[in-house]
Amino acid sequence: MFSTHLKYLFKKFTKKILLLSFIFFILVLIINLIEESNFLKESETTWITPIILTFLNAPSLLYEMFPFIFLISTQFFFIDIYENREIDTLRIFGMNNFSLLKILITTTFIFGLFIITVFYNFSSILKNEYLKIKNNYAEDNKYLAVITKNGIWIKDSFDEEIIIINADKIIDEFLINSSITKLDKNFNIKENIIAERVNIKDKTWKLSNVITTDINNFSNKHENLTINSNFDLEKVNNLFSDLSSLTYFELLKLQKDYISIGYSIDDIEIQKHKFYSLPILLVIMTIIGSIIMIYNKFKKNLLLNLFYGIFFSVVVYYLSHFSNLLGENGRFPLILSVWFPIIVLMSTSIIGVIRINEK
Repeated sequence: MFSTHLKYLFKKFTKKILLLSFIFFILVLIINLIEESNFLKESETTWITPIILTFLNAPSLLYEMFPFIFLISTQFFFIDIYENREIDTLRIFGMNNFSLLKILITTTFIFGLFIITVFYNFSSILKNEYLKIKNNYAEDNKYLAVITKNGIWIKDSFDEEIIIINADKIIDEFLINSSITKLDKNFNIKENIIAERVNIKDKTWKLSNVITTDINNFSNKHENLTINSNFDLEKVNNLFSDLSSLTYFELLKLQKDYISIGYSIDDIEIQKHKFYSLPILLVIMTIIGSIIMIYNKFKKNLLLNLFYGIFFSVVVYYLSHFSNLLGENGRFPLILSVWFPIIVLMSTSIIGVIRINEK
């Protein structure tokens, strides 16, 4: 059982986290509303649409900010207990800096588990609805692509034709065992194409070992054939890159579908490890925020202490971004690119924790 003062500290830190989360949420709403309004300014829609889009997208954006929220919340927690001289009372109860840090770490870890098990899935569901609505107003909303256990499916529209493409697998820049159906604007079949291999490196697709069948069921064989498309390999990959709109269990299902057609699961693995690592990252940010405040003890300007926290948040962001770039460029193993910033931050924080009771 928590003693009275442990419960008090738990509640106090929880209030700081919730307050800072609310403040960041309001900021996200304001900034995102401006962006959505700008996006829809030439669309024939009501004023309520950007508001709906903003509220659907905001939780997903807030999720990305939690590491910085926890660092700054920790700093405000220490500001409070130092300014009110509650730290002296805690010393009377025999609580040293390390004991105080343990309470903050425990609280943070509990929040971290809640965030990845409840908040993440909740924000993903809303993000999915956000993308569905926004797609109706996007210039390329008529172009679709999905991956299922039956392969990769692409809907395209080119030269007043509707084109439906299905392929068993995608290997490197090739669609394998593809079936292409061309339809007119009224969805009447114009031509069926079966190709053993399709090179989609650019928007002029190169088909190999092709059989074409027209509306009269007359078939022709071609060694090579080309068709034009709005899709190339980069665009296909980008359509599958926004994994934040999938819950954790949907990620696992999508991973099985990707494996079944030979599509790369690197992005899914990165997303999963970001999911796994978040509670640890939040704990590390709490530790770093504690170290900044405990080591300074208000000997320096209060605003300067907060500046340290904000500056460190920016450093963490760019360290993570740089690590991800190394992973994407093949300089780092992809999974290591997720964990490398955490390893660096953990090593840094351990050094500070070792001497924390001396401060």
